[in-house]
Amino acid sequence: MTSIIVGLILLMVLAYLGWSIIWIAPLVAGLVALMSGLDLLPAYTETYMTGFVNFAKEWFPVFLFGAIFGKLMEDVGAAQSVAYKITNIIGKDRAILGVLIAAAVLTYGGVSLFVVVFAIYPLAIAMFREANITRKLLPPTFVLGAFTFTMTAIPGTPQIQNLIPIDYFKTSPTAAPIIGITGGLIMAVGGYFYLRWRQKQFTSKGDAFTEPKGGNDVKEIKESELPNFYLSFLPLVIVVVTLNVFKWNILTALLVGILSILLINFKHYKKFIPAVNGGAKGSVMAVINTSAAVGFGAVVTAAPGFKTLTKLILGIKGNPVISEAIAVQTLAAITGSASGGMGIALEALGDKYYELSQTSGISAEAFHRIASISSGASILPHNGALLTLFAVTGLTHKDSYLDVAVVGLLIPTIAEIVSIILANLGIY
Repeated sequence: MTSIIVGLILLMVLAYLGWSIIWIAPLVAGLVALMSGLDLLPAYTETYMTGFVNFAKEWFPVFLFGAIFGKLMEDVGAAQSVAYKITNIIGKDRAILGVLIAAAVLTYGGVSLFVVVFAIYPLAIAMFREANITRKLLPPTFVLGAFTFTMTAIPGTPQIQNLIPIDYFKTSPTAAPIIGITGGLIMAVGGYFYLRWRQKQFTSKGDAFTEPKGGNDVKEIKESELPNFYLSFLPLVIVVVTLNVFKWNILTALLVGILSILLINFKHYKKFIPAVNGGAKGSVMAVINTSAAVGFGAVVTAAPGFKTLTKLILGIKGNPVISEAIAVQTLAAITGSASGGMGIALEALGDKYYELSQTSGISAEAFHRIASISSGASILPHNGALLTLFAVTGLTHKDSYLDVAVVGLLIPTIAEIVSIILANLGIY
């Protein structure tokens, strides 16, 4: 398994140094192929590209519609309106809670993680400035609100990390609600109280708010220019209801959501074409990044050493959900992509876990939810979404990664462990 271990470490290091996974994934995959005794050219043109193309074929429409929905919400001001209203209700002295809830609501409503960051960042800056909270806590607050419980745990979320397991386990977006809600509460409550504690620590040391420097264009949000909150909130409700109540396909739900934005905000029709174009462009980069990681995983799974690795994972003593959690979390952490890592793990082992769900006495719904939660408990320094977040906020790993790791890795891992215990007890 040396080739796999070397390849994974190299991928992680290069991504941490800021090299794009679009080209380092096939490069490192080639190294794995050579070290494993595979023919280099077929490993790239057939194995790597088959994994890449299959993932893009399956999920590009979801990325596309989701990105367009989110970009429209941002450009017409609806996302900012929802965020502003929530933070007004919470109170500006509770800036962390306000930004956290605003990010969570938008994410659960179907807005992509990246759009949430761009949409809320100006408001978050204003709130942190007024509350005099260090900007070092901005990244972990965004991570907690958008990259954890609403992305993976809360039943019914339209985020892709909750949709990928459906095909493998024949489940629905609301699979294992008890496990999901329990895990979500652990992440949300635990993460919030940790950030509040850190806020007090920073304040006691005199580490307060400082203005962003170096190219961070923070646009001032004027409440009078924002659209009506209730009309802005409606498309989010429409997506969640059509997906979970009417049981429509996620593409249909997002399309209805997009149409509702266009109808409600028709007076902003001049912004529609740029927003749709921007969302479409953003979706291409997002799906290519994830597909690149999945392509790398396809080469890893083709290497002879992967059979040994699979046996080790499946041979982990205890219930099969333990090995599933380890497989998904490990691959998501290594590839720097929750959806990409889960795609690799379930593509290789999903059929096996579904068979085990039929014979082990553990519901396929539990397998679904644990796979989703495990994928999110994986935010290492080279994570693609994290690198984007640091770029937007103008902060560094040195500034904020410790706190990101607590709310995005440690606490979600605790939620993952509790979820496994519940699954073993037959509570899901």
